[in-house]
Amino acid sequence: MINAKLLQLVIDASNDGIVVAEQEGDDNILIYANRAFERLTGYAVDDILYQDCRFLQAGDRAQPGLEAIRQAVHEHRPCRQVIRNYRKDGSPFWNELSITPVLNEADQLTYYIGIQKDVTEQVEAEQRVRELEAELAAVKAELEALRAGKA
Repeated sequence: MINAKLLQLVIDASNDGIVVAEQEGDDNILIYANRAFERLTGYAVDDILYQDCRFLQAGDRAQPGLEAIRQAVHEHRPCRQVIRNYRKDGSPFWNELSITPVLNEADQLTYYIGIQKDVTEQVEAEQRVRELEAELAAVKAELEALRAGKA
């Protein structure tokens, strides 16, 4: 069996942000965050404990991924979504958030484990590919129109 000290070292060694949230009504109150969460968000653990994790959206609450997360939390089931969050300095980052409910011995929901992976580079690269594809389609349409005008 793994002891608590080793488990703490393993979790703190992770490159991904790991949090534990306790459900209180409609809120999910952060009761633990690892060092990678601090590096990812710029928030010190002491600054964010006992807050609902919604503060990371900084008012940007109309994201489709957030609705899927809300539904999963309501249904007490795991979920993985890519959402836009904001660091302490206000800069946005794309976060692949995986949440998993933790049940007690009586199958009652007690906590959620959240794992945050910074996927900003991937999302921005995908957006750039879409922009380039749109530009290419416009150039192709223009070329076809020129060809049709010469025929």
